[in-house]
Order: sequence, then C-alpha cells, then structure tokens
Amino acid sequence: MNPEIQAEQRRVNPLKFMLILLIVSIVMMFAAFTSAYIVRREEGNWLEFDLPSVLLINTIVLILSSIFMQWAYVSAKKDNLKNLKIALLLTIVAGTAFLVGQWQGWGELVQNNVYFGGSTSNPSGSFLYVLTGVHAFHLITGLIFLIIVVISALKYKVHSRNLTRIELCTIYWHFLGALWIYLYVFLVLNH
Repeated sequence: MNPEIQAEQRRVNPLKFMLILLIVSIVMMFAAFTSAYIVRREEGNWLEFDLPSVLLINTIVLILSSIFMQWAYVSAKKDNLKNLKIALLLTIVAGTAFLVGQWQGWGELVQNNVYFGGSTSNPSGSFLYVLTGVHAFHLITGLIFLIIVVISALKYKVHSRNLTRIELCTIYWHFLGALWIYLYVFLVLNH
C-alpha cells in the first residue's frame, strides 16, 4: 500500500481530536469536583438530606436519549434519513426533558431548604448544585450541537458519506450520558 495513503488513514480528524481534548478536560474537572466532595464531607458540618427523586427518572431519560442518538447515527450510516431525523428530534426532546427534570430537582431542594449559597446553605447542598449544574451546562452545549446536526440533516448534509458531524455529536452525547451515570451513582453512594 502507498505510504501516503497509510499516513492519511492513521491521521485523526482534527475535530475529533479537539473533542477528545474537551472530554478529557471535562473528566478532569468532574474528578476534581467529586474528590473535593469526598474531602469536604469528611471535614464535618455536612447536612444530610434526601436526593431529589427526579434524579433517577433523569438517569433513565438520559439513557433513552443515548439510545435515540445511537439510532440516529446508525440511521445516518444506512442513509435512512427519515429515521435519522426522527431519532435526532427524540434525542433533543429527551435532552430537554432531562434539563426540565434537573430544574424540578433544584426546586425540590429549595422546598427542602437546601440552598446553593447564603447564610442557610451547607456545603453538601452547594456541591449537589455544582455537580448537577455543571453537567446541565454541558448538556445544553450538547443540545446546541444536536440542533446544528438536525439543521444539517434537514439540508441532507448528514448521510453515509458525511458522518463527521453526527459521529462527533454521538461521541459527546454518549459521554454526557456516561458522565451523568457516574455522577448519579457517586451521589447515591456518597450522599
């Protein structure tokens, strides 16, 4: 085989490389947050309260959204543009439902007098708001990327010969789902 062709095949797409760097930095940030959570909890003055019940429902919704996203990717690979559009829209709906659920969870915390800041706040509540809020921010960025992919799909720019956008979006979306599962399990085991 031609050495130039072999070199071309080994090259990583620069957008994929940037996404990998982004994911690594997000992993490091959440590793720092969860490590700080454990250290601070051991120092005492840690308010015990029940986690919002909607967090389990949100976990299921986010798992479903990953299934929809994978369906979209497989549909694009098979040039099934109808299923691609349906799956992308379902992913957006599930992602939005997750964010609405997070908002309801924060409302439940406030109803139970668990605040992010102020004179009546406690580090345990603040950590919960930070962990779920920063994840929600990243999910919003994922939704923006999803909307861009949907617009591209509506213009027939996502198909078996042009998979870069949906591949990157799928990787990021699955990462966000895995990150949420990690956070949920972490909170259940350490709260």
